Amino acid sequence: MKTGNMSKVVDGKRYSTETATVIASDDYFDGYNYERNGRNCFLMRTIHGRYFKVNMSKWQGELNDLVPLCEVEAIKLYEELPMHTCEYENAFPDQKVEEA
Repeated sequence: MKTGNMSKVVDGKRYSTETATVIASDDYFDGYNYERNGRNCFLMRTIHGRYFKVNMSKWQGELNDLVPLCEVEAIKLYEELPMHTCEYENAFPDQKVEEA
């Protein structure tokens, strides 16, 4: 399942899957499809460094949605999602990473 072309204006800012980059998700290819129980979540970053998530569903009666996130919410979601298409330091360039 891919994000398709979704767009939403929130507080005068346009969030668009067409121009943003996927930095994490829970989709994977199992040999047949990309769905995970018919639902997927994608964490995305705009070209201006704003974050949002896209929830996609193949279930009848469920709507796809696009939700803007603050950086703290985006970091939490990034850590929860299993597939990272972008390294943490590149996804969150303003965050300092320390050795544990």
